[in-house]
Amino acid sequence: MRPGPRRVVFVVFDGVTMLDVTGPCEVLDQAGRLARPYDLVLVSPDGGPVAGSAGLALTGTVTAAEAGVPHTLVVAGGDRLTRRPIERELLDTARALAERAERVASVCTGAFVLAELGLLDGHRATTHWRHAEALARRYPRALVEPDAIHVRDGRYLTSAGVSAGIDLALALVEEDHGPDVARAVARELVVFMQRPGGQSQFSTALATPPPHGDPLRSLIAGVLADPGADHSLSALAARAAVSPRHLNRLFRDGLGTTPARWLERVRLDRAQQLLLDGHSVTSAARISGLGSDETLRRAFARHLGTTPSEYRTRFRTTGPPGGI
Repeated sequence: MRPGPRRVVFVVFDGVTMLDVTGPCEVLDQAGRLARPYDLVLVSPDGGPVAGSAGLALTGTVTAAEAGVPHTLVVAGGDRLTRRPIERELLDTARALAERAERVASVCTGAFVLAELGLLDGHRATTHWRHAEALARRYPRALVEPDAIHVRDGRYLTSAGVSAGIDLALALVEEDHGPDVARAVARELVVFMQRPGGQSQFSTALATPPPHGDPLRSLIAGVLADPGADHSLSALAARAAVSPRHLNRLFRDGLGTTPARWLERVRLDRAQQLLLDGHSVTSAARISGLGSDETLRRAFARHLGTTPSEYRTRFRTTGPPGGI
């Protein structure tokens, strides 16, 4: 006799990001056609229709008391979860289900719900790259890995932003049914079974907020205006009218890194944009200030887990390689 379906409960709410829900649901539904099925249940604090972030409605949600015992709990994300306070009704719903689930997962900013409940204390976790710093700052006992696409630590699984919920669901399918089923689902949905690189390929060092202190703020503005200029440690220190040692201290306190590491990321960001604008690898390396092709390749491998050519192929256009 074929075993009964595994119940997977998704916690949703007004403002939920639709793809956080529909992406993993589609993965699990496809897997259930090939192996043991999944019983997919939508739960909201009050039950009934829920308005997604795009204005579309999710209907047929039930309350936690009506959901039964979940095998896996998935808390979807939404922008409002990054703002305190998270309403008590939503936290109570997630807590009640998490206590009964064998696996507890989150997609994107759903990690803020798990962290608010204390479930990520002492556990490795991730979220959307844009919110990783806020998650780490607000919940210092969670071990945030900002570059991971998804993380498993014990019975807790967390994923990066939006489409990374598909990656998370494929990992669940592989755990439940093996790599062949997961691979078949990935092929059917035309997605990577394991995408190359981490979240860094989607983020940017330029999004770093300006630090406090006029000398560092004006210095950073100058570097961002012309990343390819001479920005050696001594040149930067002279421009800021401080010693190289003090400049290192300012960067460490303001940005949590060194001038050299920060400069490499700024130049890498510039090189990424140049590649997308049609420049060759050699031209992007020269104009960005990274210098040589080999230096650029090493920076891509170290920070993005890919090559300049592969990055340009994946991100320059949604069309097929070589055009029509």
